[in-house]
Amino acid sequence: MTLHAREISQDVRELGELLGEIVEAQSSTEAFEIVEDIRTSSIEYRRGDADDRESVGQTLDRLNPEMEDIVARAFTTYFELINLAEERERVREIREGSQEGVLEDSVLDAVKRLSDRDADAEEVEQVLDDVLIQPTFTAHPTEARRKTVKAKLRAVANDLETLDEVRLTDREEETVERDLAAEVTSLWQTPQVRDRRPEVTDEALNVQWYLENVLFEVIDEVYDELEDALDEEYAEDIHVPKLYEFRSWAGSDRDGNPFVTPEVTEETLERQRDTVLPLYRDKLKELSGVLSQDASNITTDAAFDERLSEHKTRLPGAASEAEERYPDEPYRQKLKLMRESVLRVSDVRQGGYDGSGELLTDLRTIAESLRENEAEVVAEAHVDPLIRKVDTFGFAFASLDLRDHRKMHTDAIAEAVDRQGIDYVGMDEDERVEFLTEAVLQDDPIVDMEDTEGLSDDSTRVFRRFRKTADWQNEFGVDAIDTYAISWCEEPSHVLEVLFLADQVGIVDLPGYCGLDIVPLLESEYALSGARRIMGTLFDNEAYSKALDAREGIQEIMLGYSDSNKENGFLAANWSLYNNQKRLANITDDYDVEMRLFHGRGGSISRGGGPMNDAMLALPNETVTGQIKFTEQGEAIAEKYANHDIAERNLEQMLNAQVRSRHNSMHEPVEEIPDEWAEAMETAADAAREEYQDLLETDGFVEYFEQATPITVIENLNMGSRPASRSEDRSVDDLRAIPWVFSWTQARCIIPGWYSIATGLNAYLDDGGDIETLKEMYEEWPFFRTKLDNASLALARTDMDIARQYADLADDDLRERIFPRIEEEYRETVDLALEIGGREGLLSRDWLEENLERRNPYVDPLNLLQVRLLAQSHLTETEKRTLRLTVQGVAAGMKNTG
Repeated sequence: MTLHAREISQDVRELGELLGEIVEAQSSTEAFEIVEDIRTSSIEYRRGDADDRESVGQTLDRLNPEMEDIVARAFTTYFELINLAEERERVREIREGSQEGVLEDSVLDAVKRLSDRDADAEEVEQVLDDVLIQPTFTAHPTEARRKTVKAKLRAVANDLETLDEVRLTDREEETVERDLAAEVTSLWQTPQVRDRRPEVTDEALNVQWYLENVLFEVIDEVYDELEDALDEEYAEDIHVPKLYEFRSWAGSDRDGNPFVTPEVTEETLERQRDTVLPLYRDKLKELSGVLSQDASNITTDAAFDERLSEHKTRLPGAASEAEERYPDEPYRQKLKLMRESVLRVSDVRQGGYDGSGELLTDLRTIAESLRENEAEVVAEAHVDPLIRKVDTFGFAFASLDLRDHRKMHTDAIAEAVDRQGIDYVGMDEDERVEFLTEAVLQDDPIVDMEDTEGLSDDSTRVFRRFRKTADWQNEFGVDAIDTYAISWCEEPSHVLEVLFLADQVGIVDLPGYCGLDIVPLLESEYALSGARRIMGTLFDNEAYSKALDAREGIQEIMLGYSDSNKENGFLAANWSLYNNQKRLANITDDYDVEMRLFHGRGGSISRGGGPMNDAMLALPNETVTGQIKFTEQGEAIAEKYANHDIAERNLEQMLNAQVRSRHNSMHEPVEEIPDEWAEAMETAADAAREEYQDLLETDGFVEYFEQATPITVIENLNMGSRPASRSEDRSVDDLRAIPWVFSWTQARCIIPGWYSIATGLNAYLDDGGDIETLKEMYEEWPFFRTKLDNASLALARTDMDIARQYADLADDDLRERIFPRIEEEYRETVDLALEIGGREGLLSRDWLEENLERRNPYVDPLNLLQVRLLAQSHLTETEKRTLRLTVQGVAAGMKNTG
């Protein structure tokens, strides 16, 4: 059976031709010919038909500012369209692989693997009971496209889907092609560059779009796939519990973002609830259209009758209306009352559900009644999917995590208790721990959280946030906002400070109740290496241990990939994270605490990016408790969750990896690796860290970075609501990880993803190691293989010829001291990656290589134009806009920002 009418080559060709026609019609024939000349010359160079890029450069040099803008728009728009063509190809591969039963990393694949390893039904059920996957959407500023542009691109994607998947008449096809041309024309006429920085509300709305329009619809399809796979492999019934929970930082992450106010957080909570509740009411209305069974044809059991009777008592007016409208249809009567109770969740009238648990109970009661009346197929097709949705999204849609920098809490407490003559600032760490512990355990509060007189603005905001959190939990339910992450947590007192503040407003009432998971974010080398000191002190602490007991003994710990990489370099940072994850697992095991690791991953390789399922499978066995949490941010959200089929595929891959990892960890709780491998990594990591830090500490490196990358443009791109730097200091330490990576990616010199790997591995080889051991590590150790593959991808995206053009923008002495060093490290890393991986090319997947070959000739002109604009000391407003547009174009072409 043919599932699709098109191929990627046709999509790419026709979209390119359509864009060319629009450029000519909207601009001029001259503009079209210039774009074509640049395009063909760039392709010739990449194919080896030209010795250099001189032809492209000469054409760019002749352009006036207006024509530069057209060229930048043309290539940027091309990439936006080609990204959709590649998305469509991904969908084809998913659907065809599913149809043929050859889709790797699927849910069916995971179940078959368990069966092949002789896992019986009881063991499979235990694995599933342990698993909980928590994708957490953040508002970090890595999405370069405007919301309006994204909406138009989705419309183009829908037209491509129709042409590809729907059997059309000639007339219908002509209509879709006309609509496609209209959308691309509108896209061309729409400004690509934002004229204002997005507000926090915009970012929260962006996250909500994916929840509402994609994830809400696909989540139950993943469960269907799993249940079908279990039925195929096992004769016994296997209970499938809740496996996913979506969370968000958009609207609640205060760290470094002064625009995240309590008003914004409350608005986000209200909007998410007010969005998900009507979705449930719509689904209940649809269900009422299905469950039209007459009382004469079914027999309802005591459980259903009791729920219906109780509901009628709570809502007598609605009950009378339901009985009159559906006199002999008990399911419809119940559903009418359920719709009314959903409506009243946020209503002043009584009778609303107190929480999503009550709605779940009603739905499960209906499902059970249907099964008892031999209508299991109806329950499976119509009730179970809604149960999965409610179980996953609740009434919050996505639970919010609060976050702030540890200094904010320390300063707020110090200022507040100073008014009572307590010198918190003068206390050492042990004294602070003792003071906070005693304060939490005593019945009476220490500070009046309403009294902010004399406090600094920051401390006033901290006190208000905790007061409001108590209000939010009362209004929206504890599950709606029940996690507090602490950035740059380095001492036990930093965690106890949050416990103290929560206790003072009633969020904590020990023993027995704690309304927050308090999550230390360990990101500095000092914090990671001191994990036992931090966590051990907390687990031994009388107050914190009681709080932990009240949270079911689960300790969430967040690992920072971004700043760890920026501080130590790719190889050393990843080795440190690997070891510290094992260390944290040992610590929590020693204290009989269940650990949930929260991986603070970014979209780029250097910030923990790469295929999520590979990363999950490469985690140390000791850390795989079944629960896992990870950030999803920026352009990675759009790439993973904008399309229904791709979103479902990503969720399946996550489940595949987590089920396999959990089963493996149950049988092999400790990942034993040869001492020789660990010693090799230790030697390599130490040398790599030293080389990386030495580069960053080179005199003039910050100046070189500012001159040889478009960092100053990126800082003013209006990408996100959060500032690019933590302060006004011009230092690598002060710069946030996202613009740091974004800048190097733009310059096609992605040193955060590979720099100092060669130095590290060569140090191991010079110390008596051998290349065969490294090859063995690559073949047999998922951690090493995944990291080297990810680094190879960053190497493949790096282009030293283009990077040299950016380097030439720097002062001569800076360039000569820094760039040759980077260039040499690149060459040596490429050679080692190829030798260890045992392949001729850097990329392990053919489609990745095809993707890169298709893109490079079109990225190059944008880079070359960007370099020319950066070299100018004075730019017109048109040129400034074009420069910003080249940044967005390169980001679209590289499919990566930060």
